[in-house]
Amino acid sequence: MDPEFAAYLERVRAHRAELGESLAALDAALALPVGLGALWRRRVRAALTELEHDLRDHRSITEEPGGLYADAVARAPRLASVSKLQMDEHLDFVEVVQRLLGERDEGLESAEAVAAHREAATELVGRIVRHRQRGADLIYEAYEVDIGGSG
Repeated sequence: MDPEFAAYLERVRAHRAELGESLAALDAALALPVGLGALWRRRVRAALTELEHDLRDHRSITEEPGGLYADAVARAPRLASVSKLQMDEHLDFVEVVQRLLGERDEGLESAEAVAAHREAATELVGRIVRHRQRGADLIYEAYEVDIGGSG
């Protein structure tokens, strides 16, 4: 592997760890009892805000010209559909986080609204975990490199 691309993959790996940390922070915030009221709301909002930032960075890093997905497809055209799915999910994840943040800004007045918000955010966590699993598999298939499961 060319040293420049190897350095790029290290950048992807480091960012993947950051994304994992923001995902873990959201999961931890969602696990707090909603009875904490304002504290619960602040923690979830902070975690969603950080996740949005990391998702945007992730999209920028992996979808840049000559980046991960373009290179993986060039090396292994069979990975085109998985690469497209990953990129489509990036957009969806950012939209979901923005919607959740908007709900927070509008206020969650009822217990039912809080429960629905929590459920939607929890579902998002699961979707991103599966996305990261597919991403690790894609990178391994294209480069025979373990991008790291702990980050």
